[in-house]
Amino acid sequence: MTENASRVPHLSPRTRTLPPWSLLVAGAVLGGLLGGAYGTLKAPTYTATSYVVAVPTEKSDPASALGFAQAYGRVATQVAVLGDAQVWAGVPVSTLRSSVQTATSPDAPMIAVSATSTRRDLATDMANAVARSLTRHANDTKASTHVELLQFSRAVKPAEPSSAPAAMTGLVGASAGGLLGGLVLLVRPRRRTEEPALAASVPGPAVAADAHGQL
Repeated sequence: MTENASRVPHLSPRTRTLPPWSLLVAGAVLGGLLGGAYGTLKAPTYTATSYVVAVPTEKSDPASALGFAQAYGRVATQVAVLGDAQVWAGVPVSTLRSSVQTATSPDAPMIAVSATSTRRDLATDMANAVARSLTRHANDTKASTHVELLQFSRAVKPAEPSSAPAAMTGLVGASAGGLLGGLVLLVRPRRRTEEPALAASVPGPAVAADAHGQL
C-alpha cells in the first residue's frame, strides 16, 4: 500500500493585528499627555539673581581679584555664609542650600547668586540675603586678601517663571514616549510562522479496488 503524504496549510482564524508603527504613535501620545499634565499641575518656579563683584585694593591687582571671585563663588553656599543669610531671608539653611546656586566667570571677577522658589518674593529675598552675607564675610578679611566684594546689582522680583511651560513639557514627554515606543518595537519578539500540518494519508483508488477484490 502506498501512502501519499501531502502537506496542507494549517487553517487558523483570521486575526487583525495593529501595524508596528502604532507603538510609536501610542508612546508619543501617552508621553505628550503625561508631560503636559506634569507641566500644568506642577507649580511654576521663579529664579532671582543678585550680582557681586570683586574689586582689588591698592595693594592688589585685577588678577588677584579674579582668583578670589572664583574662590568666593565656591564658598557662597557654605554654612558660614548661609548661617547669616537665613536670618535675613527668613528660611532655614537647608532651604537655602537646596535653592541657591552661584556662578562665576573666568573672564570677569563677578559672582552671580541665583535663588529659585515657587514664590517670587522669596526667591528675591534669598538671592539678596546670600549675596549680602557673602559680601560681609569677604570684607571681614579684606585686610589680608586685599580684595573687596561690592554688590553690583540687587535681585528683583522675576516677571516670568523660569520653569518650563506645559507645552514644552508635553513636547519633551511626546519625544520620550516615541523613543520608548521605538525601543519596544525593536526588542519585541518576532512572530514565528506556523509549520503546515501533515494531512491524513488516504489510499489511492487503485489500491482500494485491489483490497476490495481480495476480500
